[in-house]
Amino acid sequence: MNTVTEVFGSMVFNDDVMRQRLPKEVFRQVQRSMKDGRRLDSAAATVVANAMKDWAIEKGATHFTHWFQPMTGITAEKHDSFLSPIEGGRVIMEFSGKELIQGEPDASSFPSGGLRATFEARGYTAWDPTSYAFIKDDVLCIPTAFCSYGGEALDKKTPLLRSMEAINRQGMRIIKLFGNDDVTSIKTTVGPEQEYFLIDKAVYDRRKDLQYTGRTLFGAKPPKGQELEDHYFGAIKPRVAAFMKELDEELWKLGVMAKTEHNEAAPGQHELAPIYNTTNIAADHNQLTMELMQKIARKHGMVCLLHEKPFAGVNGSGKHNNWSICTNTGVNLLEPGETPYENAQFLLFLCAVLQAVDDYQDMLRLCVASAGNDHRLGAGEAPPAVVSVFLGDELEGILSAIENDAPYGSKEKELIKVGVHVLPKFPRDTTDRNRTSPFAFTGNKFEFRMLGSSQSISGPNVVLNTAVAESLRQFADVLEGAEDFEKALHDLIQDVIRKHKRIIFNGNGYDAAWLQEAERRGLLNLVSTPDCVPYYLAPKNIELFSRHKVYSETEIRARYQIKLDNYSKVLHIEALTMLNMVWKDILPAASAYSKSLADAALSKKALSPDIDCRFETEQAKKISALTASVVARAQDLEYAVQDVKNITDSLKLARCYRDEVFTAMNDLRLVVDELESCTASRFWPYPSYGELLFSVR
Repeated sequence: MNTVTEVFGSMVFNDDVMRQRLPKEVFRQVQRSMKDGRRLDSAAATVVANAMKDWAIEKGATHFTHWFQPMTGITAEKHDSFLSPIEGGRVIMEFSGKELIQGEPDASSFPSGGLRATFEARGYTAWDPTSYAFIKDDVLCIPTAFCSYGGEALDKKTPLLRSMEAINRQGMRIIKLFGNDDVTSIKTTVGPEQEYFLIDKAVYDRRKDLQYTGRTLFGAKPPKGQELEDHYFGAIKPRVAAFMKELDEELWKLGVMAKTEHNEAAPGQHELAPIYNTTNIAADHNQLTMELMQKIARKHGMVCLLHEKPFAGVNGSGKHNNWSICTNTGVNLLEPGETPYENAQFLLFLCAVLQAVDDYQDMLRLCVASAGNDHRLGAGEAPPAVVSVFLGDELEGILSAIENDAPYGSKEKELIKVGVHVLPKFPRDTTDRNRTSPFAFTGNKFEFRMLGSSQSISGPNVVLNTAVAESLRQFADVLEGAEDFEKALHDLIQDVIRKHKRIIFNGNGYDAAWLQEAERRGLLNLVSTPDCVPYYLAPKNIELFSRHKVYSETEIRARYQIKLDNYSKVLHIEALTMLNMVWKDILPAASAYSKSLADAALSKKALSPDIDCRFETEQAKKISALTASVVARAQDLEYAVQDVKNITDSLKLARCYRDEVFTAMNDLRLVVDELESCTASRFWPYPSYGELLFSVR
């Protein structure tokens, strides 16, 4: 049996494999390409392609694909075989440098937000050499970016790579000011914690809503949910443990550093957390993780649900994005140091994040907005829709002392002068964690907790990287020309604290009083996706992404359109699914139950006129009344869906879906759930919440 160390990365064309299979000079070229973004020349690319092909064939691969991430939020792949015909009706296995570096999949059916017309089919995939190729299902997968014929980004990876270049460019300006001449680059790192539900496939197959929408559109609350808090970190059930074991093994083969797994708060809910990695690689790995979760769950007779709120009344599923900034020499720039300059550097990067979150709180909220995540944010188990930063009491106290030129701690201590004094030594876990904060400092990283379970982490990290790059740009502009660096540094940090301290909140984000306090501070409270999306087009946001060459204005407007279209389409599908379930299954079931009650009452009366039939008659009346209410509310939903059909403005359409269609959906659900609670189980056409949540034994 292979050990974990033998299995790990066995399906990855990583440094060790390349070192063994490539000539030294070609290997050095690949390393330079990975570290500095240099393009491989065609001769070197051909050598790499040939070595990659030989390695893949030895591992059982027969095909290759450019593996990319279109704006659907999932991955895409088109498989081509290595076969190439030769004379005599024979074939050879061939893979060229050109095929490695660039592909040309049909781009016509992917979301483009108007970047291209449907009849314009050409799109290009370009190899991302910083993310290793790997083998999945006997196919060599080459991570790539995806762009249009005109060069516009049609994917999530291209802007992410651009944002990483932006923060590296601006961060290096700051690094050099502190005399770090050995540093040649900085990069952001991410460790995305992934939450998910597992349910038995047999019950999933009987729920149209789960199959069509990923969430339950109806469902009466079961007698037991998560009230006893007995699932969280509890003993993992054998079927789930077997699933987790295979998932770990398959992820390890692909070089994904899956580290931690446990039961989450709700019945049937679980979490997987990896060790952090470079952001674009972490994004690739998270997409693989979600794909493998769903695939492996089915092998074990289960279905993995990645919707943000598959079940009302219990916790939804998020994805915690643990984000940090590191140098190529291994220094974490969000970790306090040992010397005055190291601490001053830490404080400056910390302030860059604070300013970025405050200045671009709209974009941070927008980048996690979706129809699914709207159910989760502010629902009691997730952060509110208001963006704020948790620092902990000690770090906030230090910033307050700097802001006010006051001593920190006892009065005998001298004033803290940034760049001169060593700050108080703080351990990594200097305060308790705040699980209600959307953006919490956790010792040497920030945990962005607003992401939804199903979404790609690329978008949120594009915003984080670019917003922090802008802060660093402004800081470098001030400090590079300063006559007295230490004074300018102190004044800059002090000024940032004074201007942006409103974003710091260490209290209970679930408390309704915080929403009032946030409003008083001037913070945004963007409750729904249609509230968020217009901020794409705010001049300051267009300027931000254009300045750092992350998105052009055209690319931003495309994403504005895609976000709105997706929101409206999701609600439209959900509304039609509800109507399908009501007319075809729920109302016939209620009618059958009502008839059985009436028949039972007649049978009893036939035996004796004096027999008490109150249960049957009262229950039949109740079912009839609820049935009539279901019919009325289903008709209201039908009218709401019809009313929005002729709206052509995307923002107006999304708002109408939220205000009219979604409201009618909620009204219908309330009465259907009450009807379910009154209907005998053998008549109800769908598995109940209790059956779903506790289906995996």
